[in-house]
Amino acid sequence: MGGPSFENLDLACAKAGKGIVDKLSEDSKAGPKLFKEIENLIRDAISVLEEQGVYALFLFLKTKTQSKKPGDLVSRELHIFLKNVPQKDPLLCDDNDLFDSLQKLAEDLDKLLLASNLLRQTLIYAFYHARLRTKEVASS
Repeated sequence: MGGPSFENLDLACAKAGKGIVDKLSEDSKAGPKLFKEIENLIRDAISVLEEQGVYALFLFLKTKTQSKKPGDLVSRELHIFLKNVPQKDPLLCDDNDLFDSLQKLAEDLDKLLLASNLLRQTLIYAFYHARLRTKEVASS
């Protein structure tokens, strides 16, 4: 029957979190040290999100740009995630300027809180995927 269809946002967060770690670890030389660095970056990102909010999270990630620019990659993936979730009414508009999009998001408290929760869940999944990879690489 034509009952309501629901989007599983937790599953979307899990896929995005795994995708972040997959993209950060595309280097064939990815070892335990790289995954430990990814864990630390994500742990710090979660802390910034919890303490200062969504806008501060993206600013923090922009400051974490080393030779491979992991902060930029995480920021870009989270930006894409928010532009696509939920599918029927994405949290961020298609505006290419992330910070303008975040300012528009901040005008709607419900959407801002949803975005914060989804980002937190995505980063938590990314953290545990990185931790799993650290253990897998260390044991092989």
